[in-house]
Amino acid sequence: MKIKPYIRKVNYYETDRMCIVHHSNYIRYFEEARIYAMEQIGCDCLEMEKINLIIPVVDVYAKYHKSLGFSDQFAVYTKMTYFNGVKMSFEYEIRFTKDNSISCTGHSTHCFINEEGRPISIKKSHPDIYKKFMSLVED
Repeated sequence: MKIKPYIRKVNYYETDRMCIVHHSNYIRYFEEARIYAMEQIGCDCLEMEKINLIIPVVDVYAKYHKSLGFSDQFAVYTKMTYFNGVKMSFEYEIRFTKDNSISCTGHSTHCFINEEGRPISIKKSHPDIYKKFMSLVED
């Protein structure tokens, strides 16, 4: 399945005194885009948590190329690069919509855990959700 990019503008409160986006916000943009991608395949985070399926971050990395500033519109392109039913990884590209230049690139890794904090395989426990996530990696 082709995932649509997540598009929005930089808010003033996300910037520092120079109106440049604070570095920590790029990680938030990754998360917003990942949640948007999951919604596109029918995997709502709140609904998943209601059935005790939690997806914590295992690691996250960002490389900054060109700073976003207040009111800049940007798109986050999200791509799942690994999935085995227990763990998954995503890559991100944040691009300015005005000229498609790259602002930031990065990746994150996640796992599936139950409410006790134990890793689980959704292939066995939630095969319907497993199939939805597989739709992201089959292309």
